[in-house]
Amino acid sequence: MISTRIFKTTILALFFLSGTDHLMGQIEQHKTYFSEVIGQNIRKYRYESRRAIKDRDDERLQFLFDSLVDHVVTDSYLDNFKVRKFSGRRIALDRFEKPMYLITYADWCTPGVGELPALNDIVDKNHSEIDFVILFWGPRRAVRKIKQRLHRKITVLFVNEKENDHSFIIRRMKHSLGFPTTFLLSDDQRIIDVSRMLSHHYDLDYSASYNKHFQQFTQRVSHLKTQAALSLN
Repeated sequence: MISTRIFKTTILALFFLSGTDHLMGQIEQHKTYFSEVIGQNIRKYRYESRRAIKDRDDERLQFLFDSLVDHVVTDSYLDNFKVRKFSGRRIALDRFEKPMYLITYADWCTPGVGELPALNDIVDKNHSEIDFVILFWGPRRAVRKIKQRLHRKITVLFVNEKENDHSFIIRRMKHSLGFPTTFLLSDDQRIIDVSRMLSHHYDLDYSASYNKHFQQFTQRVSHLKTQAALSLN
């Protein structure tokens, strides 16, 4: 009798586990991914953006970017892919377990004089709750230069475009929204928000540059923490 009861209990447990796996599979299938939604909308966005650039209509250009983020990108999931740490070891994006503050950067981007010090101070205060990551395009020597100026708690990832793995996703991230761009991600890589870095900052002195960037970083970190807390409720 006992063995029969155990057998029935085991079968019932397996049934529910199987049902759970099936349900989780359905949930996974209903996720939309960044590369997918960008691929479906980027042609029209580029066309309209080029017209705005030609007309020197910065307000229209910002409106197009904000619309793409709000109505297309937000709440999609950033595709998982592998890139290299500065040490050379490959790492998958889903290895990060905290909410993520991800900055895409390139060697042709020039940070404002107070930008990196402001970022470092933000990281120093928030790294226990947030993973700060820079995804860098450019030669390794350029990565080394900027890494030396960054807080040790910032993970610097390096895109080696000669490696063909996930090249479609890499192209989408590189060519769709430009550099530098900030992605705010939940702990399961859901995109909470996307924004461009502060522009027109090269004529600012150190104090003004630091204050503007610090304010911008603070607002984004606060938004990320708020949304991450809401997702837990």
